[in-house]
Amino acid sequence: MQVSIQPTGTLGRSITITLPADEVAPKLKAEYEKIRQNARMAGFRKGKVPMDVIEKTYKPQVEADLAEKLIQESYFDAIGKEDIDPVTHPEITDFKYHDDGSFSYDAAVETRPIFDLGEYKGIQLETPLITISDEEVAAEIEKLRHELAALQDAGDRPAVEGDVVLIDFQGYFKGNPIKQIKNNDFSLELGSGKLEAELEKKLVGLKKGEETRHEIDYPETNPNPFLQGKKIEFRINLKEVKQRLLPEVDDEFAKDVSDTFNTLDDLKFSIRERRMKDRLNQSEGALIDKIMQTLLERHDFEVPKRLVDFEVRQMVKETEDRLKRLGVTPETAGLDLKQFAENSQPMAEKRVRGDFILKKIADVEEIKVDDADMERGFKRIGDQYKMSVKEVKEFFKSRDDLLPLMNELLNEKILNFLKEAAVVTTAATASEASAEPPAPAEASTTAPGDTPAEDDK
Repeated sequence: MQVSIQPTGTLGRSITITLPADEVAPKLKAEYEKIRQNARMAGFRKGKVPMDVIEKTYKPQVEADLAEKLIQESYFDAIGKEDIDPVTHPEITDFKYHDDGSFSYDAAVETRPIFDLGEYKGIQLETPLITISDEEVAAEIEKLRHELAALQDAGDRPAVEGDVVLIDFQGYFKGNPIKQIKNNDFSLELGSGKLEAELEKKLVGLKKGEETRHEIDYPETNPNPFLQGKKIEFRINLKEVKQRLLPEVDDEFAKDVSDTFNTLDDLKFSIRERRMKDRLNQSEGALIDKIMQTLLERHDFEVPKRLVDFEVRQMVKETEDRLKRLGVTPETAGLDLKQFAENSQPMAEKRVRGDFILKKIADVEEIKVDDADMERGFKRIGDQYKMSVKEVKEFFKSRDDLLPLMNELLNEKILNFLKEAAVVTTAATASEASAEPPAPAEASTTAPGDTPAEDDK
């Protein structure tokens, strides 16, 4: 086997692999012989068709099938022999059989970038002192009061902000109705922002049975194609006005929120606990972002273009999936996917470079994913999708693809290692630092943002 390598840029390699005739010929003969044993042709008994007839008839099929086998058998031997470390699948081109009986093909790959690992321990991190105030808890309770409020007809009084109204509306362009801008029995809380703010304001002060009209000039950049660059007249009929009857904030209210609460204090504790968990998770995410930002600032090297392109495609797919879950298409959301892909290139490159940095740290520090990590990953997925660990394992077994999960768990272990090796200081937020006087301990829940409980991570 002969191997010729030509650099194509910093990381690209064009590899030409040639297999000699004395290696190819016996395999070709064996392939033809297998076909001959079962071949049936007019005028010949089974297994007795002349070899020259077999070769003439089946040559394209045999050479194509054997080429695939020869490439699979020789590619990894070749890159091992030449000490090439590819990080992308080979692009196989120009494979052919030569007149001298040899076989050759070209394989284009991109190799792992070589870079010196800079300092990664002792990264300076700052995390806020997290405080859940009485005001936050009260605001959450007020929100729950509105959700549980009963609705009562407001009678003949004008609608005010906070009322729930029922409307019919129709959009007109140059006096002609637009069928796509129409809704009957549309329920709306005034001030919620569910409808255009200008239209909601026009409804305030109206009484049941009254109508109003209002024109809005929409820019060309509006994501709705039926509104782009048009002056639309809205005609609205107010059909009902209902006011909310807010419940008293007491133990019975807490029980109405959930049967897991017996008292109002139980509800308040739950609100504090949930908000604390959310803040800790946010703080944790901010620490990880700062670690990655610091690592990227300290390591600047070229990364394989095909990996960046793959990451861009993943980012586009994630965005499309997110819009699909919201019931929105890229077009109606005003998203140009081609432009989005171009704009995503810098972030994709950072992600790829960051992954190379993390993996090199893992090699140096001998950080690996073990069975306990995998069990933790299976359990987390099970909790997320309401599946048993056994069901999660069976799912991955059916797909035969654990690499994405293993990579995710490995990166988590590396980042946890870096966080533990960092220098973390706790600082109060500006609002907390200026608060006069500081809230008493019983009025708030406080915890350093860098020390979440294991369950909150």
